[in-house]
Amino acid sequence: MKHYDIIIIGSGGWTKLRSAADLWKSVAIIEKSELWGTCLNRGCIPSKMLIYPSDLVTHAREDAKHLHISGLENLSIDFKALVEDTTAQITSDSQSIEPIYENHKNITLYRWHWKFIEDKIVEVNGEQISWERIYIATGSIPQVPPIDGLKDAPYMTSKEALKNTKLPKKMIVIGGWYIAVELWHVYAASGCDVHFLVRSGMIKAEDKDIREAFEKDFSKRYNVHFWVSPVKVEYRDKVFYITLDNWEVMESDALFVATGVMPMTEWLWLENTSITTNIRWYIEANEYLETKSAWVYALWDVAGNYLFRHSVNYEWEYLMKQHYLGEANAPVKYPPMPHAIFTYPQIAWVWVTEDELIKARKEEGVDYETSIHDYKNSAMWVAMKADVWFVKLIADKQTGKLIWAHILWEKSSDMIHMLIVIISWWHTVSFMLDDMIFIHPALPEVIRNAARSLQKKL
Repeated sequence: MKHYDIIIIGSGGWTKLRSAADLWKSVAIIEKSELWGTCLNRGCIPSKMLIYPSDLVTHAREDAKHLHISGLENLSIDFKALVEDTTAQITSDSQSIEPIYENHKNITLYRWHWKFIEDKIVEVNGEQISWERIYIATGSIPQVPPIDGLKDAPYMTSKEALKNTKLPKKMIVIGGWYIAVELWHVYAASGCDVHFLVRSGMIKAEDKDIREAFEKDFSKRYNVHFWVSPVKVEYRDKVFYITLDNWEVMESDALFVATGVMPMTEWLWLENTSITTNIRWYIEANEYLETKSAWVYALWDVAGNYLFRHSVNYEWEYLMKQHYLGEANAPVKYPPMPHAIFTYPQIAWVWVTEDELIKARKEEGVDYETSIHDYKNSAMWVAMKADVWFVKLIADKQTGKLIWAHILWEKSSDMIHMLIVIISWWHTVSFMLDDMIFIHPALPEVIRNAARSLQKKL
């Protein structure tokens, strides 16, 4: 039986720990799909390659008229060429990784099937191997709801949709979460008639103010059907027939299911180990990312901590420092965690939502003040005329420290980074006003204006 210092199940976010192989640690990587996992192959990178031109086209179409620009009425996206170019780039990047592993004398790459035999043994393609430490980072897969007839229909998840080169005339999207509003912005911008079926609200993990403003703006651009649920799917003569719970039947020539994700734990045979999962199938791990099996660690999507690529990068760095660079043993301590939704308009936030603070106020006596400032109340709006977008800030009422920020704007994923720094360093609202100079009339002035409003309340 071969024995390794490190076994990593899943190649997606492990690159930070790859440095262990340079420290003469023997490393086995087990991956049954494309190298570098979801982010490169089926998520972050290809979706943004499709979203960026969609943003450009949408921005030009919607703003050209009131900015006195003509000639953009027939602006269009070559959908097939865009997808083919994206797929070719991603495939090339993914395939370039395997030679790097093969040429590293301390790395062994195993492909295809694996399973746990017991707490200290994994079987890969019939070969049993053991380890000193093993890291489970298998990520997540699309969650498909148990709708009657759905499994027999050729629906798409994000995996298929990112490589689909045929633009449908009409598409129905089941779900209103992040993947749904990101990816189908691409299809709609390319000319597809997109209809969303949303059971309650869209992007439900976001703050109430953001959800409401986003839904209002998004519904003007796309067809969103609220308070409906599909109960049956039929596929006949290349047409989808979706029966709703109000007995209405909708037709389309494409169907996309985007109702969330689930951890990829089913195929690990965890029942052969001491490792346990919760009711949602996420592996249970403590504040050191340790599972209930000694020297077995779980992180990222598979542990349900934060479902972002930047969060797993942080977790890998933590593990590298703790296990191989001699840092004092300590639990993982996440800094204020940001995220962004790359739809139109973009959404970005850092740390907690006001909904969570309302709960904390009741349970722990946390007191805070909030301020919302529209972009139209900033100097740059004179040039941009952005009537929907805004910044929302929340500060601790006792200390004046900024504890939360949310931006609704097409470039919010960039704008939020100033606030990530301020919140991570526990700076106050006064610091933003007294010790920072904002370029005039740049967009970040809207953040300063929101801070001014917030300071008055404090």
